[in-house]
Amino acid sequence: VKICSPAQCRRANASRRACLIARFNFIYAKDRLDAEILLKKYICDIEMVQRIIYVAALESFRAAKKAFWKIKIRVKETLAIDHCGGPAALEISALNYIACHKELYDVCCSVQEVICCMNVNPKLPCPENVDFNVISCFIRALCCLAFQMQTLCPPLDVAFGVDGELFNRRMYYRSCDSDFTAPFVAYHVWPALMENGTVLVKGEVVTRK
Repeated sequence: VKICSPAQCRRANASRRACLIARFNFIYAKDRLDAEILLKKYICDIEMVQRIIYVAALESFRAAKKAFWKIKIRVKETLAIDHCGGPAALEISALNYIACHKELYDVCCSVQEVICCMNVNPKLPCPENVDFNVISCFIRALCCLAFQMQTLCPPLDVAFGVDGELFNRRMYYRSCDSDFTAPFVAYHVWPALMENGTVLVKGEVVTRK
């Protein structure tokens, strides 16, 4: 493993971070809408379509983080054999190694895991009503993004929202069909992107009385 200076590591981390945030915004602006179009062929209720997209985003991050945790353990065990630095240096070396070797991640397993979790989610339609495989490309893109976000220091994650929570203007935008006087969230359209508890990119919600 090539040893980089702390300054080089910081620059590389900052560059990857900027690219991944931009990719998150692109998925929200383009891929999310494409996935909605695919789901509307099976479901007429736009609220349910948006709920499905939101759950897919949360489950994709959850599955990718779980896969990353398992891979990082194996990589650290391998690198530790010839590693001379301390635990912090080993951690950075492992993150850099995983970031450079994307083939370590079997994204297909995560996609299937996400779809299985959505099939048994009580808030979503029964599998007979819609085949969530129609948005597998969208889920795959989210899983790959979420996995790469774990190679950052600190990692990036999405916020988990709950229906009925108090609207937080620092974390969310209101959707255009919201009741702008309502103080509570009816449902979530897109999660906020977080870094160490700080909102980097606002999510989107629908508020109604």
